[in-house]
This record gives sequence, structure tokens and C-alpha cells, in this order.
Amino acid sequence: MERKILHGNIKPVDIAQALLGEFNQGNLRAQTLGQSDKMIVQIGTTPNAASGGKTAVTVTIQKWEDGIMVELGQQAWMGVAASLGMSALTALRNPLNLLGRLDDIAQDIENLKINERIWQVITQSARAAGVSTDLSDRMKRVMCEYCATANPIGEPSCIACGAPLGKAQPNTCQNCGYIFKPGDKKCKNCNQPLY
Repeated sequence: MERKILHGNIKPVDIAQALLGEFNQGNLRAQTLGQSDKMIVQIGTTPNAASGGKTAVTVTIQKWEDGIMVELGQQAWMGVAASLGMSALTALRNPLNLLGRLDDIAQDIENLKINERIWQVITQSARAAGVSTDLSDRMKRVMCEYCATANPIGEPSCIACGAPLGKAQPNTCQNCGYIFKPGDKKCKNCNQPLY
């Protein structure tokens, strides 16, 4: 399961509608489930598709502190492998029969790349809304333990009372947007190196 956290002024419905617009056409169908704070988008091939095998993916989008969290479930390749296998078998028997399966092969390859297309749509929608994996403005503050004043990240001491702010300066993973603490070497969400 892949997960990204996007910080900024965006709602789950914004991403859900972008996914519906992109994937509810051609050999693919998309549908949404849920309410405004948590939505699920299911994307899959149409039951009576003229070519290619069947596949399905579930995208969960939910409200997160100062943004949204997007989780992409495992893609179910319900018939893509079988369809590709049939194309290979056809080519072994008679290479000229492969010409008749070109539509199937093209559709199978497109179905295998559906996860990449989903992340592209999400990234484009987030960019259009001014949202990213960087911390939101509100979270770019460190609260003083003594006087509760919000201080900019990186301040060594409180701008109001002068108390030391310590090493509690937050930052986000550039890959997935997960908030990590100083000293962490790998992201706890996507397991990518942080520096």
C-alpha cells in the first residue's frame, strides 16, 4: 500500500473528483464511496471491455491534519496476466496471429501502468490547489512549552519569552509528506532515506 500526505487547503472530494474525471472513460470505470472527510475511489476495467484483461485499484482519501492522506491499495490484476499469457501463447503458435492481439496487449500495458497514472492525477490536482508534501503554514510553527507562543521553525528560542525551543523542529519527507523528527534516518511511512 502506498501512502502520501499532502499539506494545505484541499479536501478529499477535490482529489476524488479529479480521479473520476480522468478514469471514468474508455475501458475504465471509476466510482466514489463515502462522505466528505473520507472518500474511497474504486477504479477498474469495465465488465464488458472489448480488449485487455481486468484490473482494479482502490484509492482512499481522508482528511488529515492540515491536509489529506491518500492511500493507494494493491492493484488487483484479475485478468491482465492471463491476457498477456494468451498473447504470448498466440505468438508462439503463429507470430502473425499476434497482429490480431495488438489491442489486447496495448490495453494490458496501459492497465499495468494505472498506479502511475493515479499518482500523476493526484500530483497535478494537488499542484493546481497549491498543495504539496511540504508542511502547511500552521505546522511550520513550534509551540513554546512555557508561554504557548507559536514560533517559526528553526528559531532556537521563543520570540516571546526567550525559553529554549529544543530539538522539536518538525520536517516532512520529500517523497510522501510524512512528518518526521530530527535524528530520524528513514521515513517511517515510505522507508525512504530522509537526507
